[in-house]
Parts: sequence; C-alpha cells; structure tokens
Amino acid sequence: MKRILVKNGLFLTGSEQAPVLHGSMIVEGDRIAYLGESVPAEELAKGFDETVDGKHRLYMPGLVNTHGHAAMSLLRGVGDDLALQVWLEEKMWPNEARFTAEDIRVGSLLSIVEMLKFGTTAFVDMYDHMDEVARAVEQSGMRGCLARGVIGLCPPDVQDAKLQEAIRFAREWNGAANGRITTMISPHAPYTCPPDYILRFVEASHELGLPIHTHMSETAREVAQNEQEYGLRPVEHLEKLGVFDRPSLVAHGVHLNEREIEILARHDVRVSHNPGSNLKLASGIAPVPELLRAGVKVSLGTDGPASNNNLDLFEEMRLAALLHKGTSGDPTAVPAVTAFHMATSMGAESIWLKDTGVLEAGRKADFIALDIDQPHFEPASNYLSHVVYSASAKDVTDVWVDGVQLVCGGECLTLDEEKIKAEFRLRYAKLMQG
Repeated sequence: MKRILVKNGLFLTGSEQAPVLHGSMIVEGDRIAYLGESVPAEELAKGFDETVDGKHRLYMPGLVNTHGHAAMSLLRGVGDDLALQVWLEEKMWPNEARFTAEDIRVGSLLSIVEMLKFGTTAFVDMYDHMDEVARAVEQSGMRGCLARGVIGLCPPDVQDAKLQEAIRFAREWNGAANGRITTMISPHAPYTCPPDYILRFVEASHELGLPIHTHMSETAREVAQNEQEYGLRPVEHLEKLGVFDRPSLVAHGVHLNEREIEILARHDVRVSHNPGSNLKLASGIAPVPELLRAGVKVSLGTDGPASNNNLDLFEEMRLAALLHKGTSGDPTAVPAVTAFHMATSMGAESIWLKDTGVLEAGRKADFIALDIDQPHFEPASNYLSHVVYSASAKDVTDVWVDGVQLVCGGECLTLDEEKIKAEFRLRYAKLMQG
C-alpha cells in the first residue's frame, strides 16, 4: 500500500476540530492516515514511498459539483443571453438531437479535464449516452455520480425505451471504478415528464435502491405551468408523486415559498444551488439562506458549460457568498465558511459520499493544492476567507482522488489534454456543419 507524506503544508481541513492546520498529512492507500502538526515517530519509522513538500501550498478537500451536463461543452457560447425556454427549445434541444455517442465522449472528456484542473474531484452528471460519460470518469480517476437524464415528451414506446436504458445504466455502473462511480435515477423535470412517467422512475428508484435527481422550480414560468397543468406547484407535485419518499437531489430550487421549503426540509431533499447558471439565464436567485435555516442541505453546481459557461466552482462559491448578502441586505446571510462547506462537505453529503469532503484521518484522500505564494493570498490572516473571496480555479496546482495524483503542476496525468482538445475541435466543427 503506497504511503505519501505531505509535509510543511497549510491545511484548510473543513473539520470543526482543526479548521486550519500547519503541519503534515500522511496518505496510505486511498485514505488519510494522519493529519497533524508533527508526524509521530512510529509513522516516520514506517517510511514513505513519496514525500511532497507543501511549502507555499494550501491543501483543502476537493470540490464537489452537484449538478451539470458535461457534454454540453460542445454548445458553449452557442445560445447565450436567452431565457431558459428559448435557450432550450431553439438552441439546445435541436443541436443535442444530433449528438452522437462520440460527441458525448469527447465533450465529457473536455469538461472532465476542465473540472480536474479547477480542483473538482467529484461531479454529478445527468445526460444521454451515459456509458460514454462513465467510461470517461473511469479513465480520469475522479468521482462521478451519474444518471441517464430522461425527457418524457415522447411516444409511450420511446418512454419505455428511455426508462429501461436509465435503469440498465444505473444498475450496471453503480459502484464501478473501485466505487468512484455511483448512479441515480433522473426524470429530467416535472415539466418535461408526465406524472405517470415520473411514478415509474420512483418505482425504479425503490427497486434499485438509488436516489432520484431532477430539475425543479428553476423558473417562474415552469412553476406557473405546473400549477396550470396539475393544480400544484412543483414541490407539492413531486411530493404527491412519491419522489421525496426516496433520497432526492433537486437542481436549482429558485422559486420556492415557505411551505415548499418546509416540505423539502421534512423529506431531507438536497438542493443544488447553481448561482452562475441561474443568473445567466435570468432564472432568479434561490432562497439559500432560508433553505439553510430550515436545515436543508444546500450544495453548489455549475450546471452545464453551455449555460454557465465555465465549470469553476471557486466562482460559484464566491457568488453564493456574495449574492445572498446583496439581495438580503444581511452580510451574514451566507458566510464564507458556509459557502466553503457548500462546495466541499455539503456537496459530498448531498450526493451520499460519506467519506469525502473533509480532510481528517480515516477519510478518503480526495484533496487539492493551491499555490498561495501569490499577492492575492496576502496577508496570511484568514485563509478560509481568501479561498472564498480571493482565490480562483487557476490557483489549483495539484489534485488527488483516492490517494492517486490526477493533476500535477496544473497538468492532467490521467488524460491527454492536447489529444482531447484536438478531437473536440473536430467534433465541434462537424456538429456545426450539420
């Protein structure tokens, strides 16, 4: 079992006991074996296969992106500055209908490179041709919580085929890649899946023992449409259909009232807050302080790279901390420490990853390093504040998942970035030619 010593480092652990620590960390296999100020003599006596000098580095838990569509990197910049429904119906869906499995493979690989270099160690993906996404995750070494997203606006036989594909994918890939891949069941949204179809996903979730992930209450138009068609707002609609009887993660949750927040809290529904995408599409700003006060687990997602348009969780962290101060007039609405946890430990909890999101002995060795020998990290006063309000994804130098280094000095070790970019350009050119 490989042993790694990271010495002379600054650790932003995410734990309440020792949130900031100057010292050393020992990684043994895929887990953190020790984290403290000085390495015990008995640990030193065991020796190490690799020693990393942590001087000028800040180590922290890897970031967790709890909602996205990786292959949509192929549509980055294709439909900017449009409302969600126009963006979907006129720009996204027509182009996505032409996507091949190879498009999905290359688009996903490009996004995985972007996420890894930006310090993301685990991500949620809901899309089509998910076997390609899973293979890309397996190759990359990072974690993926994956689901075949299903739009049900189609004939019954097509609905059946999509559902069976979603079930087959979820069953075959759950626990794959030494446990780095987990799966969910994902009806796209209440406005794209009829109620009887959603019921079938709930049934599949029960049978498979897997969570449900869906878009919900992203726009005011969507909420009004749900009320008009079904007599209920989306939260009560999904509750009535039994979705929240299953472990659930919903994306967006922008338009929620007090009753709906109470329902989400009662059912322990997790919410992925996507501030950048919601702002760009003018969908609104989710009531994150209210959700947090009610005890709802709120994490951060980028959404797809066609609606954000990057996969930078440092940017989402900063937006989450700043937006809710500005809209509420309360500078304590989402403190830096809360935004940090939304991107790390709450992200991990939101996708049922029990051993990640915090740096402490016994946890999985999923961590990243930032270069803090830079002007915007001075003075050495409050590094948690610096990470949220000053840092950027470009500060990430190194990334480990399961104790395996995936990024070193800003370069991906498991994926050939230049080859992926070349393939991506060819696929994009072909796609745009029709």
